[in-house]
Amino acid sequence: MNMDVLVSLCKRRGFIFQSSEIYGGTGSCWDYGPLGVELKNNIKRAWWRDNVQLRPDMVGLDASILMHATVWRASGHLDHFTDPMVDCKACQRRFRADKLDEQSWIHYCPATKGNKFEVPGGEPCKHCGARRTLCPECGKGELTAPRQFNLMFKTFMGPVEDEAAVTYLRPETAQGIFVNFDNVLQSMRLKLPFGIAQIGKAFRNEITPGNFIFRTREFEQMEIEYFVNPHETIDGRPADEAWHDRWMEERLAWYRRYGIRADNLRLREHDKSELAHYAKRTADIEYRFPMGWSELEGIANRTDFDLRQHAQFSGKSLTYYDEDRRTHVVPYVIEPSAGADRSLLAFLVDAYQEEEVRGEKRVVLRLHRALAPTKIAVLPLLKKRTDIVATARELHDRLARRWVTVYDDTAAIGRLYRRQDEVGTPYCVTVDVQTVGDSDKGEAGDRCVTIRERDSMEQIRVPIEDLSQVFDRLLGEAAWDEVARAYPRAKS
Repeated sequence: MNMDVLVSLCKRRGFIFQSSEIYGGTGSCWDYGPLGVELKNNIKRAWWRDNVQLRPDMVGLDASILMHATVWRASGHLDHFTDPMVDCKACQRRFRADKLDEQSWIHYCPATKGNKFEVPGGEPCKHCGARRTLCPECGKGELTAPRQFNLMFKTFMGPVEDEAAVTYLRPETAQGIFVNFDNVLQSMRLKLPFGIAQIGKAFRNEITPGNFIFRTREFEQMEIEYFVNPHETIDGRPADEAWHDRWMEERLAWYRRYGIRADNLRLREHDKSELAHYAKRTADIEYRFPMGWSELEGIANRTDFDLRQHAQFSGKSLTYYDEDRRTHVVPYVIEPSAGADRSLLAFLVDAYQEEEVRGEKRVVLRLHRALAPTKIAVLPLLKKRTDIVATARELHDRLARRWVTVYDDTAAIGRLYRRQDEVGTPYCVTVDVQTVGDSDKGEAGDRCVTIRERDSMEQIRVPIEDLSQVFDRLLGEAAWDEVARAYPRAKS
């Protein structure tokens, strides 16, 4: 799909807006609208439930964004958290030197009398065979030699801006976990292996952010630091290597469980030249985004680097006492690190579908019901009938106590269905004349409503008194067909 189509949908339907748009916008900064914040919260809630609340070997943490400046010297971020940057001498635009060949480039082709072409990244001009040597944006300026650029946002703590007050907005949430390792270990009486999970904001002064919310300067991470005993083995293998493989399998399965198609996911091992300074091994879960295969989540074996560094710089012991071996050990760490924003983008891309229904285009977000921002839409068939509207509003108020529910009477029923399809609402409840009857004709209503399922567009008639138990099942583990077979079908 085209990313522009998704960006348009997100703005039109209240998922994501450009930050500070009325002032011309702030580059690579985005605001989550009413539906976007619900979707993002649902993703984080599902991640937290599956990785923390349902696991006996995991606890949570919410560390401060601002930390002691020495944390970042110990972690290596002050020395190593850099990207190579080049500048165009003509247009002054800046680029990551190691990503230049991934973006399309402007070329004034001599074989066509200087005509301007946009050439796909990494490819030669099809007319003259030339490859990019100049600025990819203006196509004219020479590029400077690469220089290293530190990605951390620097700020000051307190009223005086001097070197003693320097601190940084955290570029990752992981270090907050490492510096709290002993606090968590002692307070929770944990035994290896165990994990500490955290969801929180991180900040990176990216040289070339872009691709919508894929790469931004402010983002939210969902990270786990899983501590294992380096002296133990599992099936004859070092425990850290076995757990690394387990976490790769579990994280892949998690994305599939919430609806991402398996053929849009893959694992890619980092070669030695790509490995971070702390990593023994790293593998990325990649997703097939509109701009191509790109990292969705990284899973790294960080060894004992971080705990040893913080112990050295702080002078505090960050070890675990192995009672069986009667010795202190520094645990190895397996780190599954995902981005909430990037995950949201993947779920949106994967859910977006266009299809033709009765000669008209239908846009539908086939979001997993656990992630969908709105679970139920209550729709009155005729908004001029006060009894229908009153019943619909009463149902909305009742259902909204349990699930995120909206009421809408601003269009004809067909358009209302399409509107809910486009934002991923899995179920619509329609109150019609048959529900309330017609007092003028002396006809009593059947006190039943129509439930419409988003993906199949099938409809069933359900007594109002059954709604709570029906949605308990539909928004739980039950499949639509399993629930629908107990009720009469309605005409769609």
